[in-house]
Amino acid sequence: MVRRGTYSIVARDEQTGELGAAVESHWFSVGSIVTWARPGVGAVCTQSIAEPAYGSRLLDALAGGTAPADALRALLDGDDAARFRQVAAIGTDGPPAVWTGDGCIAFAGHASGDDFSAQANMMASEDVWPAMAEAFARATGPLARRLLGALRAAEGAGGDARGRQSAAVVVVPASGEPWERTVDLRVEDHDEPLDELGRLLTLHDAYTLATRGDDLTGAGRHAEAGEAYRAAAALAPGNHELLFWAGLAEFDHGDRATGLQQLRTAIAMQPGWRELMARLEPDVAPAAARALAALDQ
Repeated sequence: MVRRGTYSIVARDEQTGELGAAVESHWFSVGSIVTWARPGVGAVCTQSIAEPAYGSRLLDALAGGTAPADALRALLDGDDAARFRQVAAIGTDGPPAVWTGDGCIAFAGHASGDDFSAQANMMASEDVWPAMAEAFARATGPLARRLLGALRAAEGAGGDARGRQSAAVVVVPASGEPWERTVDLRVEDHDEPLDELGRLLTLHDAYTLATRGDDLTGAGRHAEAGEAYRAAAALAPGNHELLFWAGLAEFDHGDRATGLQQLRTAIAMQPGWRELMARLEPDVAPAAARALAALDQ
């Protein structure tokens, strides 16, 4: 049996109906083991001596209408290693279900609210899971950010007794296909996994804006697309792709000189953008040919 000291949280956003889970541990690729979520169904964390089957089996039971507490109890009753497990599950309504077996390595425990459960084992202190619960309960904003805030609170209270290595966050919409994700990010191996997870979450937000820009472009709403591209580049100013599209938008619908400077900067970072400009059709980038001509002057 492999013991994995871990702290995690499952939660539901009562306003949006989104469901999510987040985790940090001194264990490689912890997100591939611990965190599970399905749109319109629930979210699960399985850890300590983690059994990944708990993830899919609990979600299947929730999808079939079984309450989280009943679904978790049924699995534990048939598990010879139940005393070593730590598992939490939350559905689309009602309280979460959580189990911390007496075989989990101290410090181990959990703290729950109406719409979340925070759990931890092999921690540096027994303040970890209460700190997570308090941080999540008072947080505002998108669910992914609230989950990350809970992880940071755990780290602030001591975190994993062995240190830190990997982290993950997954958020799914209130309804949708099983594969749909609002956020799905993992840090597999890093000296500061929560800092890296935060950086990736900001980049995710930037690319979400850029995707909205693409959708608006496809609908012929180029001015609105430009606003989305500019907002994306502002979130991730060192990203040459986002800077390139923001530059085209600025050239076409804003400050022409600023747009050209952004394009020059993007091309300096990645010269391939200049060649690509000549290939862009007007319905994709109406300003591309004019901007290229301006760059050549």
